[in-house]
Amino acid sequence: MLQSLPIFWLSVLASLSAGLATGVGALPVFALHRVSQRAQVAMLGFGAGVMLAASFFSLLVPALAAAGGAQHPMSAALVVAGGLLLGDIVVGLANRWLPHEHFVKGREGIAPERLKQIWLFVLAITLHNFPEGLSVGVGFGTGQVDNGLALTIGIALQNMPEGLAVALALHAAGDSRLRAFWLALLTGLVEPVGAALGAGVIVLSAAVLPVALAFAAGAMLYVISGEIIPETHRGPAAGLATQGVLAGFVLMMVLDVALG
Repeated sequence: MLQSLPIFWLSVLASLSAGLATGVGALPVFALHRVSQRAQVAMLGFGAGVMLAASFFSLLVPALAAAGGAQHPMSAALVVAGGLLLGDIVVGLANRWLPHEHFVKGREGIAPERLKQIWLFVLAITLHNFPEGLSVGVGFGTGQVDNGLALTIGIALQNMPEGLAVALALHAAGDSRLRAFWLALLTGLVEPVGAALGAGVIVLSAAVLPVALAFAAGAMLYVISGEIIPETHRGPAAGLATQGVLAGFVLMMVLDVALG
C-alpha cells in the first residue's frame, strides 16, 4: 500500500507522523509534576543515539551507494563529503543567526530581547526538527520505502523524549499543562515542511539524490554534536547520557537492518 503512494506525499505523511510523536511524548505533562534530571538526560541521549545511527545507516550509506553508481569511488566520496559539509554549514549558520534558547546552554543567536523566552525554546526545538523532516523526505526520495520507514520510526522514537522534556520545561517555567503540550506538539509540526522540501528536490531531479542524502546527514550530525550532546553531557549524569546514546544507536541500527 505504501509503495503505491507518490514519493512526495508518502514522505510528507511519514514525517507528519514522526512530528506528531513529539505530542505523544508530551502527553505525560498532564499527569507528571516533574521528571528527574537523570531521566531526561538518559532519554535525550537515547534520541541522540537514534539520530546518529540514522545519519550513518539510513543517509550516508545510501548516499555513497547512489553516488558510486556512475562515478569513481573517490569522486563519489567527495560528492558525499561536499553534501555533508554543506548540511553542517547551513544548519550552523541558522543556529548562529536565529535567536533561540537551550535548557542548559542558555541563549544563542542574534539579540533576542524582543522575543519571549517561550518562543526562544520553540525556535531551539524547531532548529532540531527541521533537519529531521528533511532527512525523512530525502530518505523516501531514494525510492526505497524501507529506508524511509526506518528513518521515520527512528525519528519518532527520538521525538518522544524530546517532546516530554520540552513540555515539562515549559510547564515548570509557568505555562499551563495544556499550553505546554500544544507548544511541544507545535515544534514537531515543522518536520513535514522539511520533508516536503527534501522530497520535492529529489522528485525534481534524481541526480541530486547523493548530495541531498549527505546534506540531511550533515544537518543531523550538526544537531547531534552541536546541540543535543552538549545539552546532555553537562553535569553528573553525563555517563548516563552516554549509555543512552549507545542504546539509541544500537536500536536504530537493528531497526535499519531489520527493515532492509
